[in-house]
Amino acid sequence: MTADLRGADAVTVRAAIESGDPLPGTAGFADELDGALVRDVLGRELVYVDRQDPSAWAFDPDDLADPELVPAGHLRPLADGPDTDGETARRVWTLPDPDPDPELDEDVAIERLRTAVAGSIDAVAESTDGTEKSGLAVAFSGGVDSTAIAARTDAPLYVAGFEGSHDLEAAHSAAAAIGRGDDLRVVEVTHEAIERAVGEVVAATGRTNAMDVEIAVPLYLVAERVAADGYDRLALGQGADELFGGYAKVAKAPDDPRVAADTVRNARRETVLGLPDGLERDLRTLRWAGVEPVTPLLHDRIVQRALELPGELLVAGEERKVAFRRAVGAWVPASVADRDKKALQYGSLVTRELDRLARQNGFKRRLNDHVRKYAESITEP
Repeated sequence: MTADLRGADAVTVRAAIESGDPLPGTAGFADELDGALVRDVLGRELVYVDRQDPSAWAFDPDDLADPELVPAGHLRPLADGPDTDGETARRVWTLPDPDPDPELDEDVAIERLRTAVAGSIDAVAESTDGTEKSGLAVAFSGGVDSTAIAARTDAPLYVAGFEGSHDLEAAHSAAAAIGRGDDLRVVEVTHEAIERAVGEVVAATGRTNAMDVEIAVPLYLVAERVAADGYDRLALGQGADELFGGYAKVAKAPDDPRVAADTVRNARRETVLGLPDGLERDLRTLRWAGVEPVTPLLHDRIVQRALELPGELLVAGEERKVAFRRAVGAWVPASVADRDKKALQYGSLVTRELDRLARQNGFKRRLNDHVRKYAESITEP
């Protein structure tokens, strides 16, 4: 019987199983509990079972002969646990889909969200005292998400990108805007660094598709530098775009073919339901690099507040993430809070340069998945 789970305590998780509460006030969890494996509804932690030996499990898939990830929101009895009756994984939690309260004042909704976001970030910041080796660093692109975290902690800020990239320029200006210009540390990306990182990313994640590699490479390079500098935890802004309507495909629903939803809120739900897949990639990449990820914007309290928001507080005209920008505007300067999103792989120029490297190595764009084939060629034995 486990007293404490990775990410939560056993009492809280048992109560959540009994009540069916998918958001019991944690930042995610996964572990063994009472002869079964459990994983939170958004998959913010990882746990694997061995297909060949269903009594064996691990947090790291490399520790198992034939690992299978326990799905988010599921309970998976172990073969040597009590009362399994041949049962495999079963869903115990489903992401809530609350209707917005028509009586809720917008300013009240924003204040509730502000309180949840500030509380979650501050809880992370309490673990750092501002000393040189306090343990925590921040992945900092200069966007509203990472700046919301950076402005409430003394941890050093790390940004990765090619010289002249959007993310380097945005990070410098945002760090200056919050009075932390001297705390910014630049990880300059080069072709040599990308080639090396691609191999590490594929080894860490087992993925070679272009999108996953393009996202994971700059994350890996930042985390590698953070670990080399002596920090063991990396705070990231993951989840804000999914929760608060940060993607163009959400803003354009139902006219964007990339989503099946007929409203902005339903499109937002689609992107939130996609979080577990991306989080597995990111968690495995960062841990492979030697740091423990911290995602304060994915705490249950924030998720609950986000899901309650009406569509107009997600997207209004050309503005996305309306509620989130207004909430963190209490401590993030307007010049940053109002900044448009540029995805990590594009803002760092990693996507552009990976495409260039693939072509330089003979993988032409006219071929299907030329970046994937390039990634596979690097990692072939």
